[in-house]
Amino acid sequence: MRTPQPSTQDGTPTDMSSHDNPDARADVELRLPADGAYASVLRTTTAGLAARLDFTMDDIEELRIAVGEALALVLPEADPGADLTCRFHLGAGTLAIEVETQASDDPAPDYDSFAWQVLDTLASEATVTSARGHFVVRFRMSSQVGAVGADDTAGAEL
Repeated sequence: MRTPQPSTQDGTPTDMSSHDNPDARADVELRLPADGAYASVLRTTTAGLAARLDFTMDDIEELRIAVGEALALVLPEADPGADLTCRFHLGAGTLAIEVETQASDDPAPDYDSFAWQVLDTLASEATVTSARGHFVVRFRMSSQVGAVGADDTAGAEL
């Protein structure tokens, strides 16, 4: 099985390794039990933040779908009783999201899954990492409206 490299929506390779800095502070961080019952809380939080960034209704719906697919990747890998940590990095017309859980057996990401295929299609950038007891899905999405004329996306780094 080939391991996909991080890429933008047009297929251009990206270097997302600079976004792996655990000391980078998120604009918003949410910690929940790693349980599907809390998926609506995460989708609603994401929609609220996107609305604050002037994302269109269509963009917000795509974000909600992307978050659901990120959860579909992360939740099955979570250790029993683990937390789900979600970090949001806000930029002008851009929202970068990290969804992370504890996964002691360092499972291999399933790049053939439906969830990954949908997330990779919707997001402008997406990665999955599994190392040192953590399973993390990172992705970035931009608003069709908010991105017009926006040149400050520094805050939305993964």
